[in-house]
Amino acid sequence: MVVNCDEVWRELSNYLDGEVDAGRRAAMDEHFRGCKRCTSVLEGMRNVVQLYGDERMVEAPLGFGYRLQRRLGENAHPSRRTFFGWMVAAAAAVLVAGSFEAARSSGFGRTQLRSEHAQPGRGVPPDMMVWVYPDGKTFHVLGCEYILDRAHLKTVAAREALREGYVPCVRCMKKYLS
Repeated sequence: MVVNCDEVWRELSNYLDGEVDAGRRAAMDEHFRGCKRCTSVLEGMRNVVQLYGDERMVEAPLGFGYRLQRRLGENAHPSRRTFFGWMVAAAAAVLVAGSFEAARSSGFGRTQLRSEHAQPGRGVPPDMMVWVYPDGKTFHVLGCEYILDRAHLKTVAAREALREGYVPCVRCMKKYLS
């Protein structure tokens, strides 16, 4: 078996680890006898493996860790980063709090009143029966003297009228307005 320089370089690590078959090992040995370039690469790689394998050769000098920490600390700007981090956190907190306040004040979850100028009733007995016009905005006590068209009235409980957005009539239910 004959090998060229490219094949030798591809298998060099396996050759040093003893992980090539006997036929390839013999072919590589023959190549090393005739190729000074590949022999140089082999010897260089052996030196590197030997140096890195010897723990005494890569021992750091005394105080190296302290000097490294100090230099890294000089290059970092923790005060600026810390301040920026706190500012981002504060801005996020303000946004979250503002979102909750906006949602609370928007009336989300409340029944929409049928009249923009209406006041919701306070203390209206929920079981009290009242009159409403299906397309109207207010509810009235039964027998209200201000109702002229009684043909289209519907009788419902005050709780249902309030839930549907009706508001108390300002004339016949003024005692329930704030």
